[in-house]
Amino acid sequence: MSETKPASETTVASKPEISGLIGADDVLRQEGMNWFVLRVASNKESSVQGTLLRKIQIENMAHLVGRILVPTEKTKTVKNGKTKITETKLYPGYVFVEMKLEPDGRIPQDVFFLIKETSGVGDFVGTSGRPFAMKEHEIEKMLRDSRKPEDLPNIKLVFTKGEHVIIKEGPFATYEGTVDELFPDKGVVRVLVTIFGRQAPIDLEEWMIGKADEMK
Repeated sequence: MSETKPASETTVASKPEISGLIGADDVLRQEGMNWFVLRVASNKESSVQGTLLRKIQIENMAHLVGRILVPTEKTKTVKNGKTKITETKLYPGYVFVEMKLEPDGRIPQDVFFLIKETSGVGDFVGTSGRPFAMKEHEIEKMLRDSRKPEDLPNIKLVFTKGEHVIIKEGPFATYEGTVDELFPDKGVVRVLVTIFGRQAPIDLEEWMIGKADEMK
């Protein structure tokens, strides 16, 4: 079981606000609200988020529904000297909704119909009409993941030091070697390869090598 934090740490906001972004200093949950997981159609996460935020503003329901989040991650890859930045959803098929429930644990009727009538929306995780609130550690991780991605993210390398790899491209294609060092800012992996009986370090862009156990 997760440890419950004092109310002063988790519910310090006095005025509800609706938002699709999260700041570093935002509270865990707004006063009287909790976080719930909404299932949505694949690739519809962002459109559902935007539609719900607009509907809540139009219907003046900010006192019942707070933040609606779709956590994403930016990654940078380098190929042939060209940099490409992509943004991917960390929880595909899910949107996180902060809202206030009725005393019996049900979703307020107006909120229920507003959400259910939105294209691409499925059900909340939980039993019919009574969604399960997220646990403390789940909320903390989700909020960290929801913070605005950095404008210039580091390259996320998939290899680790000491890993056995095979070179796929270039003059040393088909050679096997061991990862010796990683340079995430450049997207480069230094591989130790045995050439003519001697080990030599070769710097390669990440896309030029593959994991040995996946290529045999």
